[in-house]
Amino acid sequence: MSTITKALMAATISLTSMASTGAKAEPFNYHVDNFADIEVLRYQVPGFESLTPQQRLLIYYLTEAAIAGRDILWDQNSRYGLELRQLLEYIYTHYEGDRSSADFKAFETYLKQVWFGNGVYHHYSMDKFTPAFSRDFFMEQLAKVPVSVQGKHTAEIIRLIFDPEFLPKKVNQADGVDLILTSATNLYGDGVTQQEVEDYYNALKDTTDATPVSYGLNTRVVKENGRIVEQTYRLGGMYSDAIARIIDNLTKALDYAENDTQRQVIEKLISYYRSGDLKEFDDYSIAWVNDLASQVDFINGFIESYDDPLGMTGNWESIVNFKNIPASHRTEVISDNAQWFEDHSPVDARFRKEKVKGVSAKVITAAILAGDSYPATPIGINLPNANWIRAVHGSKSVTIENITEAYDAASHGNGFNEEFVPDTAICSLMDRYLFITDNLHTDLHECLGHGSGRLLPGVDPDALKAHGSTLEEARADLFALYYLADPKLIELGLLDNPDAYKAEYYKYMLNGLMTQLMRIEPGKDVEEAHMRNRKLIAEWALRAGAPKKVVELVKQNGKTYLVINDYEALRGLFGKLLAEIQRIKSEGDYEAGRRLVEEYAVKVDPELHREVLDRYSHLSIAPYKGFVNPVYTLVTDSEGQPVDVTISYEEDYPAQMLRYGRDYSPLTSK
Repeated sequence: MSTITKALMAATISLTSMASTGAKAEPFNYHVDNFADIEVLRYQVPGFESLTPQQRLLIYYLTEAAIAGRDILWDQNSRYGLELRQLLEYIYTHYEGDRSSADFKAFETYLKQVWFGNGVYHHYSMDKFTPAFSRDFFMEQLAKVPVSVQGKHTAEIIRLIFDPEFLPKKVNQADGVDLILTSATNLYGDGVTQQEVEDYYNALKDTTDATPVSYGLNTRVVKENGRIVEQTYRLGGMYSDAIARIIDNLTKALDYAENDTQRQVIEKLISYYRSGDLKEFDDYSIAWVNDLASQVDFINGFIESYDDPLGMTGNWESIVNFKNIPASHRTEVISDNAQWFEDHSPVDARFRKEKVKGVSAKVITAAILAGDSYPATPIGINLPNANWIRAVHGSKSVTIENITEAYDAASHGNGFNEEFVPDTAICSLMDRYLFITDNLHTDLHECLGHGSGRLLPGVDPDALKAHGSTLEEARADLFALYYLADPKLIELGLLDNPDAYKAEYYKYMLNGLMTQLMRIEPGKDVEEAHMRNRKLIAEWALRAGAPKKVVELVKQNGKTYLVINDYEALRGLFGKLLAEIQRIKSEGDYEAGRRLVEEYAVKVDPELHREVLDRYSHLSIAPYKGFVNPVYTLVTDSEGQPVDVTISYEEDYPAQMLRYGRDYSPLTSK
């Protein structure tokens, strides 16, 4: 089950005040690039220079291991992704015509979109990008590309770019269709059906096994001689060249490990990459959870399964980070009180954990983003995903505060408040408290929400199938929303105003009901799991509270606005829905979960959608934001031995993408 919270704050984070962020006073240029529906930003890495040289060298080799896996994700996203990228980059760098022409500018925008999506599909809608340049322009440029660069599938790539009916959607979540046959993701081979995959894994699973592996996490499922088989991602198997490079850099990182526990974590990850054995992945995950002393930390591997239509295979990703010690106070307070929150949860006692184990939480500073966490990135992480490991050994939860600060700084003063929040009292509350309540929401979501509750004995962790990710994110969000309004946060010193939670409640409901619609094309359904999650919660609360007008959408001067009349009653509705979704997960009630998602999370009111798009068209707000990474440079002594690492922030978006394509492409023919 996927448990990384994607960065979904772009449309609403502008409501915060810079005064509340603690951001540095010196000027920093966060803005890098704008194109299509994307804004690319920079993020700072405060505290990097204060680390020891050993820690900086550890980060350097972990970042090298992170970027080394980039090609894997591109291939997972599309069977033609790597050839497409190589072809587009060659045309871009060797173009000799007028770079100010309409066709070339459209080609450049298309390439930037493809870079951002790690392939030809939008990272959120999963729809294929539509080129604005002409086919004649492309064919003219293609004729100048050496055959060795074109690859083996030029005809398919031309269809992929220009034929809207050819592999139109990376991941399809529509109800009532074969989700594998109608998805273009490269996690499954030709002709493999959803029923065949479900039957295959059901035959492997032992419902009496208390420590099941995460079936399908690191494999591509194909048919060979009419039989379903798995192709394992490992050294000597699929993606071997990229994995070899990851292993090489992880091995170099061992020399700079902060302690023996961290060294063992890295060694176990290397061993897993060599074997592909999911039992070894569990051993690594347990060791990683138990490494609480190290300041530097990382994730690296096949982890989140949002882009598998069945929610099983993990996309490759990595984040390297280090602990923000002062800011971690609030997450440590939350994790220290995890049992209290579990005991006072509004869910049925049958579904609560009698004893919460191993919940650790911290605020981190991201040093590098890679794979499925780049350029679009999470703002929080809670891992591992295996339910039994979480129950027996616990989990790690983090909030990535230098990323949330970058969002806040970049979107300050963009006119969102004036357009969508006419109530000056609410605006004032948001200016004062939204940054901290947003971060607390992430803390509670990751640290406690995902780690709360339990499955009843014998319930398959994959029982909710394609709807599992949406319902899991809704469960964690509801847990966080419910407790944001609890007096316990005042008692613990995490908030200083009992009304502070209202800032997050208003933002969340506004986003779920209205403003996130800016991310959807007219006539489309809501499909991405996090967007479905927020719409499910907000739409359900709107309808359930309608008899008492707890929440309303009202018209003023021809525009729709959100009004929350009873915040306390809204909290009660959040608790009621949390109890039901926890029951669905604990009992594995697929049909009830499916009904919730299809009823509240999918369909869009076309009139409201048109209005939101029109109102946003007058604002300079990109629906989606992502990042370029800092550049780390190794410092060596006179004998060529590494002694330190420097950091710089000057690299722009195309330069970084082209450098990664040139220097970190072990799976292409370059």
